[in-house]
Amino acid sequence: MQAVYKDLMDAARKAAANFYAPYSNFAVGSAVLSSSGKVYIGTNVENASYGLTNCAERSALFNAFSHGERKIEAVAIWSKNPEIFPCGACRQVILELAPDADIIINGREDKLIVLNVSDLMPFAFDKTNLK
Repeated sequence: MQAVYKDLMDAARKAAANFYAPYSNFAVGSAVLSSSGKVYIGTNVENASYGLTNCAERSALFNAFSHGERKIEAVAIWSKNPEIFPCGACRQVILELAPDADIIINGREDKLIVLNVSDLMPFAFDKTNLK
């Protein structure tokens, strides 16, 4: 799986080249691997109204779902600054759309950090809490 995750991280790195962040100049790319084996990418897109900004992770997940995917195996997140973890909004979306996915972060010295959703969201609020 390590080779697959390296390829996924490479796709996330390439996606970051398309970022739109005129305010922060902070490029982030994401790539998600679906159970069909397809990879979907996304990058961060800022807006002058920061609340309307979309992070790379959500862009990639929404891209996958827009193409009909419903089972996500892994979410890779790349930034030129290593060890950048998803924001709270992205964590909640990952929990909803990719609850069983591995989360892969680019670490220092090109090492990959692999987490699961429960590492990012212990005691999470999800659809099971609504019952």
